Amino acid sequence: VQLQACGGGLVQAGGSLRLSCVASRRTVSNNGMGWFRQAPGKEREFVAASDWRGNNKYYENSVKGRFTISRDNTKNTLYLQMNSLKPEDTATYYCAAARGSSAATLQNAYSYWGQGTLVTVSS
Repeated sequence: VQLQACGGGLVQAGGSLRLSCVASRRTVSNNGMGWFRQAPGKEREFVAASDWRGNNKYYENSVKGRFTISRDNTKNTLYLQMNSLKPEDTATYYCAAARGSSAATLQNAYSYWGQGTLVTVSS
């Protein structure tokens, strides 16, 4: 599986961005998928996860109510809608496909990772 994330950029605080992650080489419609992020000088952390159908979703506490994870299995694509962005959301965002079909918050549950897309939120 190859994952390609895009949609990052520079946005002012309070603004919105929508990240996309397209899977190629094989379908990920049966896999749980997630978004993680890594800020400069910090470890990569969990952001959001979805099970294979998009029914069960988990969010990191600081993004609850602001970020929404969704997926379109017909397009083999995962999304992250980010609203009310804050400077502390600045990071490189990575999409990942899990080994199983459930939503997973731990990085070791994921087998495939995208290359990352940079989100910068200015104050």
